[in-house]
Amino acid sequence: MASASVIPIDDSSSTDVSGLPLRDIPGDYGLPFIGPIKDRLDYFYHQGVDEFFRSRAQKYESTVYRVNMPPGPFISSNPRVIVSLDGKSFPVLFDVSKVEKRDLFTGTYMPSTKLTGGYRVLSYLDPSETRHSQLKKLLFYLLMSRSSHMIPEFSSTYTKLFESLEKDLASKGKVTYNSPGEQAAFSFLGRCYFGVDPVDTQLGTNGPNIIAIWVLFHLAPIITLGLPAFLEEPILHTFPLPPFLIKKKYKRLYDYISSSAGSVLDEAEKMGLSREDACHNILFATCFNTFGGIRIFFPSILTWIGGAGVKLHNQLAQEIRTVIESNGGQVTMSALEKMPLMKSAVYEVFRIDPPVPFQYGKAKSDLIIESHDAAYEVKKGEMIFGYQPFATKDPKIFDDPEEYVADRFVGEGEKLLKHVLWSNGPETESPTLENKQCAGKDFVILISRLFVVELFRRYDSFEVQVKTTSSGHTVVITSLKKASF
Repeated sequence: MASASVIPIDDSSSTDVSGLPLRDIPGDYGLPFIGPIKDRLDYFYHQGVDEFFRSRAQKYESTVYRVNMPPGPFISSNPRVIVSLDGKSFPVLFDVSKVEKRDLFTGTYMPSTKLTGGYRVLSYLDPSETRHSQLKKLLFYLLMSRSSHMIPEFSSTYTKLFESLEKDLASKGKVTYNSPGEQAAFSFLGRCYFGVDPVDTQLGTNGPNIIAIWVLFHLAPIITLGLPAFLEEPILHTFPLPPFLIKKKYKRLYDYISSSAGSVLDEAEKMGLSREDACHNILFATCFNTFGGIRIFFPSILTWIGGAGVKLHNQLAQEIRTVIESNGGQVTMSALEKMPLMKSAVYEVFRIDPPVPFQYGKAKSDLIIESHDAAYEVKKGEMIFGYQPFATKDPKIFDDPEEYVADRFVGEGEKLLKHVLWSNGPETESPTLENKQCAGKDFVILISRLFVVELFRRYDSFEVQVKTTSSGHTVVITSLKKASF
């Protein structure tokens, strides 16, 4: 997969074996301490994320260059990275024979393990570590053992959500999706994974809020809350937030998983894992990875499909309802596969607005990475960083890359799926025990498709107002046109 863009170094030539010119990686890191802080201020406040990367690519006339990534001094031991912004060089970050992924989930720093019960959870493990294969195997088991519950639990949960949104819309004239959507998402995951709705436990309706605060403690050094720099810099970006402040809230999440996931924890013990280790990992996978992804991605679906207009909505409604009718009125996995426009529309959201924009990897040995225009030497131990929203909008791969094109992946367009990279790997590949591709990749694709299907089973069209910030889309639904049947 990555062999086309990563090759051994041959110092005897000024070009690599593909004929591309070997070029020194442009950019610099500036003065110690001062350089990382300057880059951090540009990243968060002076330029913003996209302009931070775009302006330097233009300055150096290269999609590969050197820069410091936040958070920098005091939190990062080494903020220096080599940036990849194009679709050709980016896949090196998936090749675990070339790059190490140990403790790189959040980038140039790692949050305290006190936030995860003292354990390094799966996201921070390299495939070379024994616990990586054990824990990923456990997640595969969880998903497989509960597969029959996915579609019915989703339909039940989101039917209630849409009915509630309809009532609020009718009485108020508009309704914000995000908060009730997050409550539905967490209830669905609890019922789907463990057969226990968290609302019916000691968590009540507090789960999503607790998760949001807990995630903030992980990600504070690399996010902005939109506050002035004089507040955020000392509070968020200079020192980690102390884990003891969230300990009691985290314990409530842990107790819910521990009491609800008994059969999965039993299986973990058979695999040689302790129940405690397994529980912290299932919690992270459920609350951080999956719930965190849904709370970002479902509003993205509403944003992009909602903004695409009535014509697309009518086409999706027609396709979805025709297939369901021919399938005896049932939504099944095989029925979903017969909806090419719906599938493409979902893939296109993953392409244009990937829920996890960053990837990191540390070179295991000296290697050369290739962009479309040049080859670059990376030394052993150097950190490579990829900004996915630029790689998946590479104009040398995609026509009209900044445009949402719902049928982009229909027919011959399916060949472009190898360039859809949201899952820490190409869409055309699958997660294994030996790679770092998301264990729940197929599950996430399934529920994203189900979300679109449930939407257009009920409605002919819908309208939204969207406010987009660095933390995602806030979606206000202003119209839900009921299906005419």
